[in-house]
Amino acid sequence: MTCDIALIGFGEAGSTFAKAGDWRARARGWDRLSPRTAAMAEAGIAPATNPGEALAGAPLVLSLVTADQALAAAKDYAPLLAPGALWCDGNSVAPETKRAAARAVEAAGARYVDLAILAPVDPARLAVPLLLAGAAAGDAAERLRALGFTNLRIVGGEVGRASAIKMIRSVMVKGIEALTDEMMAAAEAAGVANEVLSSLDASEKPMPWAQKAAYNLERMHTHGLRRAAEMEESAKTLQALGVAPVMTRGTVYREREAAGKGSAQ
Repeated sequence: MTCDIALIGFGEAGSTFAKAGDWRARARGWDRLSPRTAAMAEAGIAPATNPGEALAGAPLVLSLVTADQALAAAKDYAPLLAPGALWCDGNSVAPETKRAAARAVEAAGARYVDLAILAPVDPARLAVPLLLAGAAAGDAAERLRALGFTNLRIVGGEVGRASAIKMIRSVMVKGIEALTDEMMAAAEAAGVANEVLSSLDASEKPMPWAQKAAYNLERMHTHGLRRAAEMEESAKTLQALGVAPVMTRGTVYREREAAGKGSAQ
């Protein structure tokens, strides 16, 4: 029995997409975690009893496993893919990991697509921003649109390009989360959380990211040594409050590095 799409991995992303698209008989799913079989049935898609059954004849595959299993999944399941099938690797891994996965998939006669998911799948669901890269990105985009995805953009023909955008963007997105955690732990320990947050509101200036990045880098190049010294004192402040200044120490390093580059210009 053939289908329009096979889902490898049925966690949050796979289950959200399947329900939002109401794919039902158009899809088959496989997950190594047996409790997820019930989730597939609940979403109305056919749970396969093994990966070969899920992949047999499927023209499009969405690989949505955990990052540490992305390469293994590509290598293990590549021989089971139909000739010319599209393996859309939507896992958050480094470009080199995706290029290694692509070699395995393409050696088996299928086609590899570097797919990057740029936002939480819930509540965006099928409107979540997707970046595609690779020689078969155009064909994959056409099939994904037919399944209901509405926010697709092809960013190049080289596998790893979509992943590079995703991974480098995550430096900022996840870095802000980590900085927030470090800041709030210290602010709460010092009993000044409300004041710190209010001061940030007062100093915040909405600015496009291209302009913000240029401004931040110029400040670091020009004043990096002074800022590094200040952040050394911030690190001491956090340590005294019992908060490990992990992110703050990284800031000290980056400020000093940027100051060195600035002086060389």
